[in-house]
Amino acid sequence: MVDTSVVNSDAIVARRVRIVVAAVLVPLIVASVVALIALWPGGDVKVESYQTSTARGEIIALKACPDPRDKCNLATVKLSNTAAKGKAVPVQVPKAGGTPIPVEVGQTVMLAIEKDAPPDQKYQYVDHDRIRPLLILAVVFAVAVVVLSRWRGFAALIALVVTAVMLTQFILPAILRGSNPLLVSVVGGAVIMTIAVFLTHGINAESSIALAGTIAALGLTVLLGWFFTGFSQLSGLAAEGATQAQSFSPHLNLSGLLVAGMVIGALGVLDDVTVTQAAAVWELSAANPAASRRELLSAGLRIGRTHVASVVNTLVLAYAGAAMPVLLVFAIQDLPMLSVISTEAVAMEVVRGLVGSLGIIAAVPLTTALAAMAVADRSRDLVATPDPAT
Repeated sequence: MVDTSVVNSDAIVARRVRIVVAAVLVPLIVASVVALIALWPGGDVKVESYQTSTARGEIIALKACPDPRDKCNLATVKLSNTAAKGKAVPVQVPKAGGTPIPVEVGQTVMLAIEKDAPPDQKYQYVDHDRIRPLLILAVVFAVAVVVLSRWRGFAALIALVVTAVMLTQFILPAILRGSNPLLVSVVGGAVIMTIAVFLTHGINAESSIALAGTIAALGLTVLLGWFFTGFSQLSGLAAEGATQAQSFSPHLNLSGLLVAGMVIGALGVLDDVTVTQAAAVWELSAANPAASRRELLSAGLRIGRTHVASVVNTLVLAYAGAAMPVLLVFAIQDLPMLSVISTEAVAMEVVRGLVGSLGIIAAVPLTTALAAMAVADRSRDLVATPDPAT
């Protein structure tokens, strides 16, 4: 019997690889933390003129509006979370694009409060209140993750919370305060990945190599995104909500925001690819402790090719799905394919998908090569083998 458990130990990792990884990662992590502190948005970023009081309530009655020309339904809503809790108020539910918004008695809706409006128009319909089903889905997701992955799943959930906090408390506010969107996304992305990888997989050589591969591929994604955004003359104005965001914050750099979105969008997939590749090489070394770097690299790349083929397709389809409404409009207009691709709304998604895919493609050989150099030939003398004389 051969004891291969020692292959998982950091003791087998080549010393020079550990030095190189540490020499690269430590300064990058320190620089990211320093930049995070320097760029952290101070003060409040909200715009007072756009603040709206909100309320929630349950629909207890519903009928058509008295005047057919209003094209709406008139709901009676019982308030549930305001000072006027329990009060029944009239709310007009408009039609969206000529189609009635589907509301029924018993449903909970979100409302906006217009303080200066007439009493019958004070409460305005915003949307359905979906907090309960979303919470139920989140609980089911959390339980499934923990049941399958146990403590690692729990750590992954904590990392997910950290990601949400970084997005809402640092990345978005810092961009709104006027910081460079590309710099903010790189700093925020590096910090998110560092916390997520080390928290989920532990601070060890394997996760460090995966993180090094992630950051290297992230840097390439940033450069490609910045270059092709300029080369393709993308202004960022075609992005959903871009014009509205710029009206709130006139100094907003929309092209930089577009690249920042590419970086954030690619982070999760890069993490998946690099962690998987590092783990694959570690397992290959455990299965064959005497494998050379070349053998581990070749086997790791074979695994990586299969992974990349599926992940790239997933990423491109995700971006295509985001552009479906625009593509439907072009299909109705029966425009030539080249004309459709050249429009900014579509070209933007093409650049996003291909730049993100190039980052993923680069992550595979980078991480696999680092991992192969780290463990090849290192376990040969450490793996316990039986003595033939006994």
